[in-house]
Amino acid sequence: MDVKIEKPKGIKGMKPKYWVFIGCGILIVGLIIWLATSDIASTYKVEKTGLSIAEVKSQKFDDYVRVDGRVEPISTVQISPEEGGIVMEKVVEEGAQVRKGDVIVRLSNSNLDLQILNAEAELAEKQNILRNTRISMEQDRLNNRTEQAQLELEVQRKKRAFEQKKRLFNDNLIAKEDYIQAKEDYELALRRQTLINQRLDQDSIYRLSQVDQMEDNLANMQQNILLIRRRKEHLNVVSPIDGELGLLDVELGQNINAGEKIGQINDLTNYKVTGQIDEHYIDRVHKDLLATSSRADREMNLRLRKVYPEVREGKFKVEFTFTDKCPDNIRSGQTCYLSLQLGQPVDAVVIPKGSFYSVTGGKWVFVLDRDGNKAYKRNIRLGRQNPEYYEVLEGLQPGEKVIVNGYEAYGDATSLTLKD
Repeated sequence: MDVKIEKPKGIKGMKPKYWVFIGCGILIVGLIIWLATSDIASTYKVEKTGLSIAEVKSQKFDDYVRVDGRVEPISTVQISPEEGGIVMEKVVEEGAQVRKGDVIVRLSNSNLDLQILNAEAELAEKQNILRNTRISMEQDRLNNRTEQAQLELEVQRKKRAFEQKKRLFNDNLIAKEDYIQAKEDYELALRRQTLINQRLDQDSIYRLSQVDQMEDNLANMQQNILLIRRRKEHLNVVSPIDGELGLLDVELGQNINAGEKIGQINDLTNYKVTGQIDEHYIDRVHKDLLATSSRADREMNLRLRKVYPEVREGKFKVEFTFTDKCPDNIRSGQTCYLSLQLGQPVDAVVIPKGSFYSVTGGKWVFVLDRDGNKAYKRNIRLGRQNPEYYEVLEGLQPGEKVIVNGYEAYGDATSLTLKD
């Protein structure tokens, strides 16, 4: 009797050739997993000779910053004419020493000359009017006195006639009507005298007020002419201080407007040094900080005089003055290298400055192993910095060595293999 042989199911029933495919697949998957978890994918090989390797040290950290300064006069005064005009003469040239009041540029202004002539003509006219008014007032005064004298005589005559007729009337020698007319004539003369005296007083007050007003106008016009003549004096542009003519931007025949800047005077009684500091230090830089500079084997001491609040292109402006006497041979425009002290020297762990900072921002660095054949990425924390060193707060110990050159070529590598 025949027995039916059933084919094995599952793995046991699989043909040998499929075992080969399965084994290759497992091997490939394992290789991929191993590559993903091993250091091969994150290791970068570099030539040791092209690296900048520095040792982590424990030493005094000098908290200062370098400032490239420029020597400038302690102050500059702008030259601007008070009156506009055409340049007729340049009396001095740039770089010349001038004293306060020295003429620098002479201008000409025909309109100003015309204003002076018109003002003088108007003044003469007002003077003539005032003179004629005074003559007229004197004539009126004489006429008024004549009129007053005539009125006084008339009043006396009327009074005398009234008194005579009063006596005659009392003696019944004249009619009552004649007495009354004489009385009325006398009283009318008195009233006329009173009214005319009031009118003459009012006319006198009015004319005196008119004369006073004209005299005030005349005085104002005279003052105006003086001011215009002074304006003509301002056509000579003079130096406001003793100093050096540092700039004179005018040409003969050029038309200059009033208030327009045409130059400047440098005050050479003292000097200052201006410079630019990276905005990284803006919170630590303040007025009265001390700085030093070496020049011709001599150390100069300076004090921070002013910190400008505006930041431009990542830097802010500062201004220093000398605490001691300025060097005799210092000149405006010279470069002066300063060391601005931000704090007192302290013991700290430091590493030299390098271009790695532009990539890492000071958050990590490649640290060499003991053999010096490999370097591993390590997180660190940096503090202050000066032109030579970074202060290390965490992550490094004295004696360790780090790579401080740029990391741009290393990509996302977490370790480096160093080749001789």
